[in-house]
Amino acid sequence: MIQGIKNIYHFFSALLAILAFRYPAKQLTVIGVTGTDGKTTTVNLIYHILITSGKKVSLISSVNALIGKKEYDTGFHVTTPNPWALQKYLRQAVDKGYQFMVLEATSHGLDQHRLLGANFALGVVTNVTHEHLDYHKTYQNYLKAKAKLFQRVRIAVLNQDDKSFTYLKSVVPKKAKLITYGLKKGDFTPRTFKFKTSLPGEYNQYNCLAAIAVTSFLGLSDKAIKRGVSSFEPIKGRLEEIDEGQDFKVFIDFAHTPNSLESVLKFLKQKKEGKLIAVFGCAGERDKAKRPVMGEISARLTDITVLTTEDPRTEDVNEIINQIARGCKKAGGIEGKTFFKVPDRAEAIKLAFKKAQKGDIAVLCGKGHEKSMCFGKTEYPWSDQETARKALRKIK
Repeated sequence: MIQGIKNIYHFFSALLAILAFRYPAKQLTVIGVTGTDGKTTTVNLIYHILITSGKKVSLISSVNALIGKKEYDTGFHVTTPNPWALQKYLRQAVDKGYQFMVLEATSHGLDQHRLLGANFALGVVTNVTHEHLDYHKTYQNYLKAKAKLFQRVRIAVLNQDDKSFTYLKSVVPKKAKLITYGLKKGDFTPRTFKFKTSLPGEYNQYNCLAAIAVTSFLGLSDKAIKRGVSSFEPIKGRLEEIDEGQDFKVFIDFAHTPNSLESVLKFLKQKKEGKLIAVFGCAGERDKAKRPVMGEISARLTDITVLTTEDPRTEDVNEIINQIARGCKKAGGIEGKTFFKVPDRAEAIKLAFKKAQKGDIAVLCGKGHEKSMCFGKTEYPWSDQETARKALRKIK
């Protein structure tokens, strides 16, 4: 009932914003990217390929908004701005003469009408896995929310390897063109379109292929696309390496879903010479069902797991950690030996580094690029990067 009222509010708020800013999306080619994981990287890849090819393009992602040469902070824990901010960005892009807008679209934003009037010409899905069931209640509802991206698109770009493909294909409008990609099958695969990238991991191969499919349809040459993909550098907080001269490797990643955590840990496990150590928590007031799942994944793939705080909000951080720990135990983890509970995130990071030896890899997951941590209703300054560097300097 309450959520329905909120959705009605967002709908009329979006209508007013569209009218106030004179429906700017009508004058843009808007590319919407949704999915559980990989949205931000894919949005930035598409943007980079287009801009290095001389196209006039703007971007709105969970990290920032780029309208021309001006960068805007999109706020705390935000992926889809409110309708007024969104329409303002779109209007600025039009007024500056930009042709393309690449927009990160969340399931919440789609479901709550915050993206009304975005006028998506192209819709892209990276994947749809377990996430946000606190809001959507079931995976099918979550999938249906994602599918709203395709209601009026001319082009749908789908991951043919993902379990969401069959359903999403069925809801793509009949008049829309369907383009597929994947590592195993699709119109665009590593075999049908060879490319080089500095981005690590199989999951980033998918992100690259999604961007390649979009920009190919937009008419860019293979040469221009390959140049854009190969010159793209990882964005902040996505497997970002922190080097203070220590004899073990440290990475920071935004992985905060079961799928993204498993993908990152599998990739790093292949690269390690010694132990793999993971530090992570789960956000409060969010999908509780994923907590033991993520604990099981980490216990199975790492040598040491340190469970800690990640935006507990109004929940008890110790209870969140205990719920994750159940998954660790299920996978055979032993508290005090293979997994540890350290509520203070700074202390958790220090412990991980204390356990690390030459050749080991420590990865800090869940915060990535974010600059704050939420306790209660208040956002406090926080940076995994700064905290990690400070801790590493002390152990040198």
